[in-house]
Amino acid sequence: MPSRDPRALKYCGKLQAVILDWAGTTVDFGSLAPVRTLQRVFAQAGVTLTDSEAREAMGLPKAEHVRRIMSGSRVREEWARVHGCAARETDIERLYSDFVPLQLSCLLEYSCVIPGIVETIEHFRSRGLRIGTTTGYTREMLDLLAEASRKVGYIPECNVAPGDVGAGRPQPFMIYENAVRLQVYPLAAIVKIGDTPADIEEGLNAGAWSVGVAATGNMVGLSRQEFEALSGSQREERLVVARAALTSAGAHYVVDTLADANSVLDDIDARLQAASS
Repeated sequence: MPSRDPRALKYCGKLQAVILDWAGTTVDFGSLAPVRTLQRVFAQAGVTLTDSEAREAMGLPKAEHVRRIMSGSRVREEWARVHGCAARETDIERLYSDFVPLQLSCLLEYSCVIPGIVETIEHFRSRGLRIGTTTGYTREMLDLLAEASRKVGYIPECNVAPGDVGAGRPQPFMIYENAVRLQVYPLAAIVKIGDTPADIEEGLNAGAWSVGVAATGNMVGLSRQEFEALSGSQREERLVVARAALTSAGAHYVVDTLADANSVLDDIDARLQAASS
């Protein structure tokens, strides 16, 4: 396994690239699109899915996400009660087959670019950073997001889906593919930023820096309007829980929004250069 501390590679240069997640990090405040779609798919099969059940495995490739939901004890028992037998692999495959067209049909309804992202990406580029992305979505879903985001000025240089490399998170292969396409080396020169434990693990497994995003993503799980409607104390209460979950997953840093990441990048640059002295 790669070291959890990228400084162990003795790289003494500056950061060269940022690899970003999509839903909950740069688009879809609250990561609502996959949750609502999963709930609809399971409801069509007679099983009600809670938000927490839909969110627990968020960040994984969607076929694996469906499988993880079905492995939960309450969902497994409810499925058996409704259908008279335990779920089979063919049931999981059918749920995923139902998920794909439904997600494609409503993806853009939820996936507006999060406020401040375009400006933040420009700040990253002004630092000399290349911009790549990874996702749990399929290539077709990713292409929809990338095209819609391009129209409002968010244009990553490289977008990689699980199917492009044969495996998704928490395996590191999408980050490796970004590194190849962006011509960035070593992995200690890369920061992976995302809103789920799977994002954090992906970065750690690649030997990159891992930064969690708390407020806009899966760990809080509220739309922008819902989040802003909370009182200050309610908001902070939710953020404390979200930050703790991402830290527990191994994040080197946790920020509330991507716009807060510039100071983190400053600190990583300083740590890399200090490690070389």
